[in-house]
Amino acid sequence: MNTPTDQNLNSSPKGMNRRNFLRGLAGGAAVLGFPTIVPSTVLGQNGNTAPSNRVTVAALSCGNRARICRRYVGSNLSELVALCDPNLERARERQQQWGEDIPITADFREVLARDDIDAVHISTGDYWHVPMALAAARAGKDVFCEKPLAVCIEQCLAAKEITQKYGRIFQYGTQNRAMAQTRMGTELVLNGHIGEVKEVYIWAPPGFSGGTCEEQPVPPDFSYDLWLGPAPRKPFCHDRCLRQGRRNGVYHIYDYAIGFISGWGAHPMDQFQWWADEMGLGIATRFEGTGSIPKDGLFNTIVSWDVEMTYPNGLKVRFCDSETAAKVVPGIDKVAFAKGGQNHGTLYIGEEGVVGVSRGAWHAEPADLLRKGKEPGDKRLVDAGSHLDNFINGVRNRETPVSNLDSAIRSDIACHLSDIAIRLGRPITWDPEQETITGDPEAVAMMSRTLREPWDLNITV
Repeated sequence: MNTPTDQNLNSSPKGMNRRNFLRGLAGGAAVLGFPTIVPSTVLGQNGNTAPSNRVTVAALSCGNRARICRRYVGSNLSELVALCDPNLERARERQQQWGEDIPITADFREVLARDDIDAVHISTGDYWHVPMALAAARAGKDVFCEKPLAVCIEQCLAAKEITQKYGRIFQYGTQNRAMAQTRMGTELVLNGHIGEVKEVYIWAPPGFSGGTCEEQPVPPDFSYDLWLGPAPRKPFCHDRCLRQGRRNGVYHIYDYAIGFISGWGAHPMDQFQWWADEMGLGIATRFEGTGSIPKDGLFNTIVSWDVEMTYPNGLKVRFCDSETAAKVVPGIDKVAFAKGGQNHGTLYIGEEGVVGVSRGAWHAEPADLLRKGKEPGDKRLVDAGSHLDNFINGVRNRETPVSNLDSAIRSDIACHLSDIAIRLGRPITWDPEQETITGDPEAVAMMSRTLREPWDLNITV
């Protein structure tokens, strides 16, 4: 496939493999007569990491979500060595921001073919996440993948191969696990400070309706067929392909996503899954709910939702959009964490108290529970620090990062089961052993997506 490419990606930005850096440096010094005393910043002394030992990362997609990749630049632990986006104009913008010597390309396969890249940071549309992550794993790259994990349950389950078959490090982009208030609040619940948990509420921002599609000519530096990839062929237009921010069409068009029920819901659902995993709860087995789906416009994913998830032990979890939450979550108007939690949050109601966590803050009742946050008890969670550093250190030390793939699969499947129950308008049942919906062939069919040829889940480079 011919795609517009600005620079050759078969070599690193500086014309050498990072693994050969010191060898090349020593050879060059001898040939050119440079002093043979190498600065400590190169050798990794005095707390510095040698360039040959820094994790080399490629950004797969350069849009709005890719902005956090700037943290790889100038890091003592990592180096950003490639920028990839089918929209080369966007890639050039990032190149100007982060380093004019970083090569760019439209085709992610060129990136995966490089042997000097350790890891990829995937922030494409949801429909590309698993196909691209699997391809990266086969190419020997570790993976940071933005949330949500996948565009359907079949792809969630296929993603297991990234770690189980290919042995790659995987970090899910649910940064709340790296925030102290999320960890400390969850630890309070784990250590029994609110007694037995009787109810849980999870909420996230509602989606958007609207969007128009007046077909436009494809810009000369936009590889539209590659942008579409496994998704159905549809007309090129601004709201589909060029919009940025929360109203980006790629988040709200069912060909590419299931909407904010997973696109934003992934954050509070993942907070809950962190606790659920420690409790051995896995995934709920019954899902029932309602929601609204736009009938007009380009955007056609669920906008608002209210779902009840039931676990085998009888625990009921209510998962809804934040506007619904404002009406149904007990005390949401007065809890201290509503400042950050009105947007999204996870609230545990126990026999003896309440704990709520969000990105912005956390809340507990009775209030003196907050003082126990630093010493909650024996059950502790990973103190990850920086989410990206946690990933990079995982790559360096071959350790599982805090937002691990197994947990991501469980939380993302919960979002998909909620979406399916709403779309069908009836309860559905999940069998955790067989990993499928039971007793409902129509629902089972919705667990998978047909991929546009020639794309599939077996991409290799």
